[in-house]
Amino acid sequence: MTNNNSISRKRSTRLQKNIMVSFIAKGWSAIIVLLSVPITLKCLGEYTNGVWLTISSMMLWIDNLDIGLGNGMRNKLAVYLAHGEELRARSLVSSTFAMLTYIIIPTLLLLLAFFLSCDAYGLLNVEYEKITNLDSILMVTVTLVCATFVFKLIGNFYMGLQLPAISNLLIAAGQTLALIGTFIIYKTGSHSLLHIALVNTASPLLVYLLAFPYTFWYKFPHLSPSIRLINLKEAKEVVNMGIQFFIIQASGVILFMTSNILISKLFSPSMVTPYQITYRYFSIMLVVFTVICMPFWNATTDAYERGDIQWIDNATRKLRLMTVGILLCMLLMILVSNFVYAIWIGKNITIDIRMSIAVAIYIFILIYSMRYSYFINGIGKLRLQLILSALAAILFIPLAYLVVRWTNDIICFIAVMCILNIPGLIANKIQFGKLINGQAKGIWNQ
Repeated sequence: MTNNNSISRKRSTRLQKNIMVSFIAKGWSAIIVLLSVPITLKCLGEYTNGVWLTISSMMLWIDNLDIGLGNGMRNKLAVYLAHGEELRARSLVSSTFAMLTYIIIPTLLLLLAFFLSCDAYGLLNVEYEKITNLDSILMVTVTLVCATFVFKLIGNFYMGLQLPAISNLLIAAGQTLALIGTFIIYKTGSHSLLHIALVNTASPLLVYLLAFPYTFWYKFPHLSPSIRLINLKEAKEVVNMGIQFFIIQASGVILFMTSNILISKLFSPSMVTPYQITYRYFSIMLVVFTVICMPFWNATTDAYERGDIQWIDNATRKLRLMTVGILLCMLLMILVSNFVYAIWIGKNITIDIRMSIAVAIYIFILIYSMRYSYFINGIGKLRLQLILSALAAILFIPLAYLVVRWTNDIICFIAVMCILNIPGLIANKIQFGKLINGQAKGIWNQ
């Protein structure tokens, strides 16, 4: 019992340290986003900036092509280390790196062939006279993002070690390099979409390339990837769990990525800019809550594997209070939104208060759902989340088309996004209660 209490205290102490460092990293990341938006907007203008936001959101697809292997690995890694199985953990890391490499090489070739053969201007509703090198921009961007695809697993590795703060620091470092590069572009007057794309996609890759030798050759050599430890059986187990994470992630990406594309297609590329500015403003609270929740994920895995349900129950009570605090902050953000927009981006772009309210509601629905989903992810009971996320993604595009054709109102478009996420929120709340109380059966326990 004493040993369990000691492990529980260590877990809580590690959690608190990670939340504190993550707040610093994410706080800096939030500042970078706030600074980069007006600088990029000044470099590119409203129309070209809208095109860049659409391209960058498309790149999220590549980020999720790992079929959930990153999240599957972090869960399995936490399980193996909780049971002291270091050799299996090293084999797991080796096998996951190998699988990601096998996935990304043919994917890159297919994407390059697609962009060479398709009409990118028609696909994104972009005017050739305003951006003459769109094909080159897409190919350079997709190449660098694919190169980052494998090495970003380092972040998942640290999460599996219950050190998400390190992952957040790596992300913040990449964003810092991107901001510096964007500022240089702005000051030199080389206001090119190609240059902006290069800076924003090459920066995170450079950070991960530098982090790889430090992580696996110096800090954790006993867990470093090795070709001789690649195990297809191990990879299969990660894929089984990872595919569930992948479908959940891909569904979220569909809602986020296609929202930009649909706004560009159904309204205009220039409408993407005010929507994204509003989204980034209110997603500060999403970032804050993610910082708080992220360390709970693999801490929950560790606690659940050790049978420490009391720790999980105590942790969720703390999140309940934090959720109320987030809600109050978001209400204040709505009240001062026009004032903040005027300082942040100037008065050239006007944002309707209705859009601020609609986006705030959407973000809070995501936050409230996350309060439960991070614990459920840590326990690994994903089937219900998978089904509801996939349904939301399938229904989103046709419903959005119908609503926009009927109303021609972007607020109604955002309302569709809100409505489709509510069933998942309700299901997460019910499932978490059943899991903690030992009452989960059937799909609630899968």
